[in-house]
Amino acid sequence: MIRKIIHIDEEKCNGCGACANACHEGAIGMVDGKAKLLRDDYCDGLGDCLPACPTGAITFVEREAAAYDEQAVLENKKKEQPAPFMGCPGHAVKAFQRRAQAEAPVFRGEAESQLAQWPCQIKLAPVKAPYFQGAKLLIAADCTAYAYARFHEKFMRGKVTLVGCPKLDSVDYSEKLTQIIKENDIQSVTVARMEVPCCGGLEQAAITALKDSGKFIPWQVVTLSTDGRILD
Repeated sequence: MIRKIIHIDEEKCNGCGACANACHEGAIGMVDGKAKLLRDDYCDGLGDCLPACPTGAITFVEREAAAYDEQAVLENKKKEQPAPFMGCPGHAVKAFQRRAQAEAPVFRGEAESQLAQWPCQIKLAPVKAPYFQGAKLLIAADCTAYAYARFHEKFMRGKVTLVGCPKLDSVDYSEKLTQIIKENDIQSVTVARMEVPCCGGLEQAAITALKDSGKFIPWQVVTLSTDGRILD
């Protein structure tokens, strides 16, 4: 039958999972970091997912599709086995096994902070500041310093650090970062992000800023796992 049903533009989808959380029928799931319409007959065509999408990736189309099957939706919800997590991977609940306190390594003395300037939030940082001149710039996702135990020593030492979360801030950092790179003598850029898809927004903003600045600056991206490992 021809009926109204949602369509998801994969190029616009940023993998935040908001639509999957908003879909009460379980019609939308996250597959390879992108929202997917899993079953036509689970989609009632009411569009609860549309206002939840921050990028406008979801629209209505009219096409050949199976009729909405309310009974199938109800049966799916009643299954004894819990449904696989369909939201943003960044929302997935995890617990990590850590060594007991008695087995943990002992550190002599108090570690010294390597934060070189204030403010450190991308939104609050000035476009021009003396500490940017000749600086090695670290653009880090908020969670990285919590996930990686030696973050200050490994990544922040000798760098100017700017932090942010593209999902929680709901802003495009690329314009601000472009201005910072263009108007200051930045020597290098390191991006530290988490493995979750929403962190890709920070990486993309930094890459866009580097391109739009018109400068050729050495740069690298380091990805951390949610359990605190360096992946690349």
